[in-house]
Amino acid sequence: MKDYHINIFYSEADGGYIADVPDLKACSAFGETPAEALAQVEIAKAAWLEAARDEGKPIPRPRYRPAIYQAVS
Repeated sequence: MKDYHINIFYSEADGGYIADVPDLKACSAFGETPAEALAQVEIAKAAWLEAARDEGKPIPRPRYRPAIYQAVS
């Protein structure tokens, strides 16, 4: 299974970087650097998946692909 895509972008409003996992609803994290945001979202992703398993909720398969990758395929 491929892993989930992660977006990382700078947020002027928050004054730092936001990382999110589009396939996992409301799974995001903040960091002062891109690397910190990535590390934090990896923790959030693991917690999201663990909570879904514990509650018996469905876990979506990785599906999100940015348009740039879709054009190359």
